[in-house]
Amino acid sequence: MKELTILDGGMGRELKRIGAPFSQPLWSAQALIEAPHYVTQTHQSFVDAGAQLITVNSYACVPFHLGERLFVEQGANLATQAAAIAKEVAVSAQHKVQVVGSLPPAFGSYRPDLFDADNAFDILNTLFIAQDQHVDAWLGETISSIAEAKVMLKVLASTTKPCHFSFTLSDDLSGKAKLRSGELVTEAIEILLAEEITGIFFNCSIPEVIEQALKDTQQVLQAKQKTDLDIGVFANSFTPIPKDHKANEAVQGYRDLLPLDYLGYAKQWYALGANIIGGCCGIRPDHIKALANWQASLIN
Repeated sequence: MKELTILDGGMGRELKRIGAPFSQPLWSAQALIEAPHYVTQTHQSFVDAGAQLITVNSYACVPFHLGERLFVEQGANLATQAAAIAKEVAVSAQHKVQVVGSLPPAFGSYRPDLFDADNAFDILNTLFIAQDQHVDAWLGETISSIAEAKVMLKVLASTTKPCHFSFTLSDDLSGKAKLRSGELVTEAIEILLAEEITGIFFNCSIPEVIEQALKDTQQVLQAKQKTDLDIGVFANSFTPIPKDHKANEAVQGYRDLLPLDYLGYAKQWYALGANIIGGCCGIRPDHIKALANWQASLIN
């Protein structure tokens, strides 16, 4: 079993919780624009809680959130700023912390129906170039479809840094795990394994659906005799997301998932092969602290 590494928690919801400027459609980009010290504060809170990997706050640096004009004028600069802030926090940390660059959904979370491969490449490549000098690894986040994963593969083809691909899952507890597009997780992983990737993750999904996704992942990896990949999980504390949910038009409902409850899920994921665990929307520094304390008990 691989050594456990702790990822950070959800940037956007934490910014909102601590009182940073935060509204639709700008989401987590609003603090970056108006009060970037809150972004520093949030990264620092997760590092202080024990995170060893922190993700750049570039998730909302896309036209879907910024709008076309602001993206053209400031999107690249905002992504560079976000990466530089994360790097500064990592360098000053008391323990080793690495920075993970974020390639977010170009056309909104959970919206495979809006995906446009040609335009997505241009948007994501802009974010790649903007962040690259400050990051240690890459994460394609909240991937809803195989088409989206293929574009991220294309964007990251030129880098030698570790590249992780993280899928968001249908909140359906019956049968095989599926992406938001309805495509099977096993099918998506088969395609990724044909390329040089370093990790398969699952994020921005309710904790209950992660178990089946990990089982399906292990099935493919064992068949392909792939034992060197990182497996990661950073679930959210949302209530199940309906198939007709429209990102940016409504704030998704969430539950108060206690740190010990989230830790219970994390232990299950670790037993199923996940070696990088953190949190997505609604997972706070106290959740990450619970994970870090458990990690320390594994070492001792």
